Amino acid sequence: MDLARLVEPDRVHRSVYTDQAIFDAEMEKIFERIWIYCGHESQVKAPGDYYAVTIGRQPMLMVRQPDGGIQVLYNRCPHRGVQIIGNRQGNTGSALVCSYHAWSFHLDGSVRAIPLAQGYENTRLTRDNPDCAMKRAARVDSYRGFVFASLVPDGPTLREFLGEARVAFDDMCDRSPVGEVEVVPICHRVIQHSNWKFFMENQLDALHPSVTHQSTGIAAGRVERRLKSDGENVPLYYHYLSAFASSFEQWDKVQTINFPHGHGILKAYMGLRPNDPDTREHEALLEQAYGKEKMEEYLSRSIHHVLVYPYLSVQSPLQQLRCLRPIAPDKTLSEIWHFRLKGAPEAIYRRSLWYYNLVNSPATMINADDLENWTKGQRGLESKGGEWVSFHRWYGDDREDNGVTYSNHGTSEAVMRNQFRAWSQYMTS
Repeated sequence: MDLARLVEPDRVHRSVYTDQAIFDAEMEKIFERIWIYCGHESQVKAPGDYYAVTIGRQPMLMVRQPDGGIQVLYNRCPHRGVQIIGNRQGNTGSALVCSYHAWSFHLDGSVRAIPLAQGYENTRLTRDNPDCAMKRAARVDSYRGFVFASLVPDGPTLREFLGEARVAFDDMCDRSPVGEVEVVPICHRVIQHSNWKFFMENQLDALHPSVTHQSTGIAAGRVERRLKSDGENVPLYYHYLSAFASSFEQWDKVQTINFPHGHGILKAYMGLRPNDPDTREHEALLEQAYGKEKMEEYLSRSIHHVLVYPYLSVQSPLQQLRCLRPIAPDKTLSEIWHFRLKGAPEAIYRRSLWYYNLVNSPATMINADDLENWTKGQRGLESKGGEWVSFHRWYGDDREDNGVTYSNHGTSEAVMRNQFRAWSQYMTS
């Protein structure tokens, strides 16, 4: 597999989206090596609370420990290989117990009891053998309450991996008067019949919204204008939708910032700080907590979307997070979460809930538009209608500074070029 011949600076070969061998290599070289998001600390509040997650192809468990820490374990009994937990989440009490032969383990995965232990005398399966314990993820760390794990012992620290993309979590948590968020325990799950790269490329693609989401954006804009002309108060959720139909000239003014490791930011384009009583109440709480200068700093960050490549999309001003779990070259699970700002007014939470349901849920016209395009894109790339995928738009026009690429045009395909630069580095390292 000559990957160097598949990725060029301004185009990539279609097989990187369709080939099973390439997908398998991605799982091994990327998803089962780098830091992968497991969940938020608020998903496992009490000792024994667990949440099942997939890292690459590996079934894992995020488990709250008796000392308050969090461990990430392979969901596999060391005896005969049966998965210990079959549910997605719950509380396992003080021990993890295999339903097949009742081997039991402490919450950190160490062996607790081996039933009928005399049957293993004079064999290698003894309690002091590390192979009798549940295997742990090599590294576990968290940032601002968001938990990550890596299955290999070496490589960048979590902070190094996240780099400037840490702002996604800072921006979200800093909007809380106490600096913390908690997960809303309702997750939308969508199976995309497309390669995971379609999702990641699409999130910072400022050219597609006015085309793909035109029908929704124009319809919302008409209602918005009618309500204004009638002198009525226009709910913010109409603006969430009408902004998708902004002109190409407007989108071209929205900058993308593209970091090492494939991470990136789409700067703000949607006014999300209206001068209404709910916003003023929220601002007053933040000013009381942090002071006026910090409050302005936190609420004035120019961010709409932050990508943590290759699997995480965070819309921090609206407390949204989408996480990809690739399943096959043409199948991807998307987990869509949202969060509550601790200590913030209920109305601010409601705003994020509007966006969650109107834009990011499986039932919305916005998400449905994208899913259809990605499915058609996958089918097109599986055909023999051409060998290459173009990323030529504004090629050579972007500004680079110290490893960071700044687009001079919002519709530049610098986002995709930067992602494949990172992809190539991961796949050949």
